[in-house]
Amino acid sequence: MANENWKEKLTTEQYQVARCGGTERPGTGKYLYNKATGTYQCVCCGYTLFGSDAKYDSGSGWPSFWQPVKPGAVKEKTDKSLGMERTEVLCPQCGAHLGHVFQDGPDPSGLRYCINSASLDFLPETAANSQ
Repeated sequence: MANENWKEKLTTEQYQVARCGGTERPGTGKYLYNKATGTYQCVCCGYTLFGSDAKYDSGSGWPSFWQPVKPGAVKEKTDKSLGMERTEVLCPQCGAHLGHVFQDGPDPSGLRYCINSASLDFLPETAANSQ
């Protein structure tokens, strides 16, 4: 999809985060405190990324997950911006920027997928079960 089409489909914040690699301010994301059961999907293409069963409160200011919904549900690449090396997390279907993954998460994975709410849509379990 061309940039102009993304700008029409997404809010300004969603576009800046998902398509331009930005980050929402910590503590401001609409899914930070979401405790409902369901799945988190890419805001751009609807690809299923994370399940609520892997979400936890990391205290980081962003929604955090200890694993994706299945192997290969996210793509990772090295990010050397901001003068440090981190692992960027992307949607494997459309390439949207989701956030970063760190190796300071809880068991059993030891990972913390620190994800921007602006890159996500949430599908409650009742809606997911009816599809």
